Amino acid sequence: MNRETSIHSSDTLVVVDPSRRRRQLIIAAAVGVVLLLVILFFVFGRGGSDKAAQDAAAAAGQVPSVTVVVPGQTAVGRVISGSGPLSAKRDQPIGIAGSGGRVERVLVDAGSWVRAGQVLATVDRSVQAQQANQLAAQVESARANAALAQSNYERAVALQGRGFVSKAEIDSKKATRDAAYAQVRVAQAQLAGTRAEIGRLNVVAPASGLILSRNVEVGQIVSPGSGALFHLAEGGQMEMRAQLAQQDLAYAHVGMPAQVTPVGSGRSFAGSVWQVAPMIDPQSRLGDVRISVPYDPVMRPGGFAEAKITSGTTTAPLLPQSAVLSDDRGNYVYIINGKNEVERRDIKIGSVNDNGVTIVSGISGNERVVLSAGPFLNPGQKVNPKREAAR
Repeated sequence: MNRETSIHSSDTLVVVDPSRRRRQLIIAAAVGVVLLLVILFFVFGRGGSDKAAQDAAAAAGQVPSVTVVVPGQTAVGRVISGSGPLSAKRDQPIGIAGSGGRVERVLVDAGSWVRAGQVLATVDRSVQAQQANQLAAQVESARANAALAQSNYERAVALQGRGFVSKAEIDSKKATRDAAYAQVRVAQAQLAGTRAEIGRLNVVAPASGLILSRNVEVGQIVSPGSGALFHLAEGGQMEMRAQLAQQDLAYAHVGMPAQVTPVGSGRSFAGSVWQVAPMIDPQSRLGDVRISVPYDPVMRPGGFAEAKITSGTTTAPLLPQSAVLSDDRGNYVYIINGKNEVERRDIKIGSVNDNGVTIVSGISGNERVVLSAGPFLNPGQKVNPKREAAR
C-alpha cells in the first residue's frame, strides 16, 4: 500500500497521503520564490535605479563609512602649466654671400659644433682666381708706371735749377706722377675686391653654436637666392614656447623659473622665462611664453614639451592624490553634502608634488571631501562620513 501510518497516544490510526504532502511542499516553495522576486523587483528593478538599492541597504543598517577631510586653504606655490614646441633660442639661417657657383666641399653636418668664422662649405672659384691674377698683374704694371713717372718728375726738378726746364713742364711731370700713383691705388682696390669676393664663396659660421640642419650637397649649384644652406643654433641654446591661456599669461613674468619636460622623456630641465608674448592669438586665445633651457641631446628642436612655471605663491585647497579622481569628463572629487550623500564636484588641478594636489577651482576648501573610497562610491549614495584632520 502506498500510504504512511502514524500512531498517536490515543491509539488512533491516521493515514497520510504522500502525494498530497509533496504538493504542499511544492506550493510553499513556489510562494517563497515569488516573494523573493517581488522583493528583488522593488529593491533593484524599480526604474533601474541604484538609489532604491542604497535606500534598502541603508534601511538594513548597511551604510558604508568613508573618511573625509575639510582641506581649507593652504599657502602653496602657484604653478602655471603649459605645453608647446621646442626650438633653438636663436635659429640662424646661413646662406652664401657671394655670387655663387658649384659647391666643391661640405665640411660639417647636422649635429656638428662649430666656432665663429669656421668654414662650413666651399664653392668653386677658378674663374674668380683668374680674375684676381689679372688684377694683380695690373697692380704691378701700375706700380711700374708710377715709378717711371716719379723718376721723370725728379729729373725735371733737378734740371729746373739750371734753367733747362720750365715751370710748366715741372707741373706736367708732377701731374703725370700723381695720376700714376692713383692708378696703382685703383688697381689695388680692384684686386682687393676680387679677393674679397673669392672669400665670400666660403660659407662660414656667423657665430659659435650647433648645426641644426644641412641643406647642401657637393656639386650643387648655389646662389644668393638658394636660401639657407645651414641652420645654426647660436651657442647651442634651446627654448620652449609654452602656450598659455590668457588668464595664466597674466601671472607669467621674465625671469621666473620653470621646469621643462620633453614628451617621451622622463627627465626635466631647469630653465627660466626670457620673453612673454606682448599679444594673444585672436583665434586660439593663447599667448607664447618663451623659456630658455640649456642644450641637451634630449632637447630636439621641432619636438614637443610640457612646462611648469613657478609663479609666486597663492592660497588654495591642498588634497592628497588619493582624493582626486579622473574620467572622460576630466578631474573631479567626491564631497559629502549636508544629507550625508555623495556628490561629484568637477575641479581644475594646479601643481602636483609630494605634498599633494593643488586645487585651482571647483571647491572652496570648506567641503567634506572623500579621501580614498571614491572609486567605490556613486553620486547620491548615503554614507557615514568620518572626518580626518587636514594634512
